[in-house]
Amino acid sequence: MHAPLPTTSDTSASSLLQLIWLASPALPVGGFSYSEGLEMAVERAGVATEQAASDWLADQLHLSLTRADLAVIAQAIPAWRRADLPRIEQLNAWVLQTRETSELRAQTEQMGRSLLEWLRNHDGANAEHIDNCAAMQPTYPVAFALAASPTSASVRDCLLTYAFGWAENMMQAALKSVPLGQSAGQRILARLSREIPAAVDTALELQDDDRQAFAPILAILSSQHETQYSRLFRS
Repeated sequence: MHAPLPTTSDTSASSLLQLIWLASPALPVGGFSYSEGLEMAVERAGVATEQAASDWLADQLHLSLTRADLAVIAQAIPAWRRADLPRIEQLNAWVLQTRETSELRAQTEQMGRSLLEWLRNHDGANAEHIDNCAAMQPTYPVAFALAASPTSASVRDCLLTYAFGWAENMMQAALKSVPLGQSAGQRILARLSREIPAAVDTALELQDDDRQAFAPILAILSSQHETQYSRLFRS
């Protein structure tokens, strides 16, 4: 008889599968339809090669996603778990207030609504929590935190999930926008995967006064994308 293999995580199998599900590009929230400014960066900022796209997304991970969305989720998950609605509303309002263009705000609102609709037809999240979330014009980070909160997974594992889901969507956007081949996309995803754990650890340490969404070039490109003549993506 073989001895059981040692485990390195307290996350249960069901919780792990739930996180994988939340990270899946097949989740019907529309993440595939956004490039978050990358499409305009290809046209105006010289993101025309694999290396340039890889550098752009790595910078976006550390300078934007880590300091904003990941930091919010890190605080929203425990808030959902203790049913601290005023805290959740505060975090949700911060996300809305720091989306610097109309299309970036529309993205987080649309994906938040879509994830809530998915949750209504999926076992897990508390029905009252879903109704409370729907009443506050939910952003995607706050809705994701709600979806992840019923699991036994650590907050860190939940952040890793969110970041990888973002990385996979953005890699796919790079393939179509630059454009690049599948092998180049996998190399970009491998780089982002190596950098995500450090980004998550940084996000876990950020307090309210440390969060920020200051990314002026990204905001400029996003505003230009709103009137881009020919485009594939909604942001």
